[in-house]
Parts: sequence; C-alpha cells; structure tokens
Amino acid sequence: MTTTSDEIRGWFTGRLPDDWFTAAPAVTVDRDEILVVGELAAPKGAPDAGDAERASARDARVEAFRESTRPARMRIADDAQARFERHVSWGVRLDGETITFTTASVPVMTRLRMGERAVLDTLVDAGVARSRSEALGWCVKLVGEHEGDWIGRLREAVDTVAAARSAGPASARRGPAAKGRRTAS
Repeated sequence: MTTTSDEIRGWFTGRLPDDWFTAAPAVTVDRDEILVVGELAAPKGAPDAGDAERASARDARVEAFRESTRPARMRIADDAQARFERHVSWGVRLDGETITFTTASVPVMTRLRMGERAVLDTLVDAGVARSRSEALGWCVKLVGEHEGDWIGRLREAVDTVAAARSAGPASARRGPAAKGRRTAS
C-alpha cells in the first residue's frame, strides 16, 4: 500500500513540536522527497529599523531556528525516511521569503532531439546556464513559474484519477500490467 500525501502531511503535523512554527507547516511530497516548510515568528525590532537591520535580524532568526532544532529535525527526518522511503528536506518562511536547507537535487534522465538540444545549448552558449543539465532545470523552473495554474490543475486531475483507481475493483489497482491477463479456468 502506498502512503498518500495527506497521510504524510498528517504524520508530520502530529510529529512536529507545536512551538516550532506559527501555523501548520506546508508539507510538499513527490516521489523522491518530502519538503517541510514552516512559518517563523518575525523578530521584534525597532519600528524605524532599516532594510539592512531587518535582513540581518531575519537571517539570525532563521539560523537560530536551524541550529536549535537540528537534532530533533534529524530524528524526525530519520523516522520519516524509514517510514516513507523519501528524503526529508526542511525550510522556513519568514516575512514572505522561503529559505530551504538540505534539499535534494535528484538526477533525471531524458532523451532530447536535435532541436531540443539546440535550445539547451543556446542557453549554455549565452551564459544563462553552465551545462545542459542546468539549462533543462532552468526551463522546468520557468514553465513552473509561468504555467503554475495549469500545472496545479494537472496535479489535481492526477489526484482525482488516483482516488478513482483506489476506489475501483481490485483488478484495477494492480495497474496496467494486469490488463490482458487471463486466468486458467
């Protein structure tokens, strides 16, 4: 049985100390990684503090959280990794900015035709990226930013299909490989 994103979010919500974040953390799940991002309370500073002072206070708050929670976060991550078979990454949100640490960078293989490679090579030649791999990552990030609503709708549709499959007959849950098989009678 596979664990759903909701079950993973629930596990983290129950497992994390209530005093770490100002609200329930955002728990994002994919095939390889679980990213837990919680909102930190803003540091109290002088009302007339400048940008540099506020930025320094924000950086210090993030670093203090990261250092003071490290042993507990590592224990929670170890338990989650054993339970859900995914890498666990952490981050915080403060003053509208998200800072992540220990995130996974997962290699992905693909086959590209000449025209598609030319796009990546142009990005490399122009200095936008250092390699084809970095250029491909840049392209994916750009699509995600500019087509975010569309990607979101696709994810919702995939979740709906998964729910329908899990509610269907047992033979449908075995997946596409089960189709066409005959049992001896």
